[in-house]
Amino acid sequence: MERIKEALEKARQERAAGGGVAPGRASAPADPAEIVYSRTRTVPVLHGTLRRNRVIAGFDPSSFTDAYRILRTQVLKRLQKNGWNSVAVTSPGAHEGKTLTAINLAISLAMEVNSTVLLVDANLRAPRVHEFFGLPAEPGLADYLRTDTPLEEILVHPADIGRFVILPGGRPLLDSAEMLNSPKMTRLVEELKRRYPTRIVIFDLAPLLSAADALAFAPYVDAALLVVEDGATGTEELERAVGLLKDTQLIGTVLNKAQHGPGEDDGEPRRGRLRRLFAGGT
Repeated sequence: MERIKEALEKARQERAAGGGVAPGRASAPADPAEIVYSRTRTVPVLHGTLRRNRVIAGFDPSSFTDAYRILRTQVLKRLQKNGWNSVAVTSPGAHEGKTLTAINLAISLAMEVNSTVLLVDANLRAPRVHEFFGLPAEPGLADYLRTDTPLEEILVHPADIGRFVILPGGRPLLDSAEMLNSPKMTRLVEELKRRYPTRIVIFDLAPLLSAADALAFAPYVDAALLVVEDGATGTEELERAVGLLKDTQLIGTVLNKAQHGPGEDDGEPRRGRLRRLFAGGT
């Protein structure tokens, strides 16, 4: 009965949403585990491209995909416990694996039958999410903020990855911190978080120590996840990054790019592997 009420309420909201922002609008199929997107572009993605870029949708079940499922479970527990539905993924510095972590976490969450996931490339200084899916650089969030490009024209659903939509970053912006802190972006974040009660929104942000973007944007999300690189991120860098997030709910850290341990399959990707999946957090 509760699910029926939720479905009816969702349908009412969609009918009433006439000219408003309608990110990822979908029709309700017979199987509630499936989503059929009617106003979001579905684009083909090559399995080989996903595997080459270490996106878990390109892999059969393995210890590599299990690592992200464990991360998903940990994140989901914290979100449900606190009634949250938005997470920013960032790192102290560049090349520590935050974008790949955000992508794989989002896809893992989308595998949950009760959740749909929107992945937002909010690293407007250097947007890269589209590259991992082999997609061209097309209009995205920057164009929505700058020129009012409708969201329904820029949202993308990668084919064969169910319940998952990407809001690409679009063209790089030099004033990215200002745009992320603009009233228009604030309104968009609230819209994305509130429109659908079962949606989880993952934001990929710029590194904390190289730009003001993540710090400017962090207050608008429920929580943050910090990605650090095994053997590369220094203690001082980590402490500075955590200090910058002192006013944000830091739900945990991910140790990325760890070398595989004894007994793990040498044929699986070594970079991108998670060894200590979750440490600290609230």
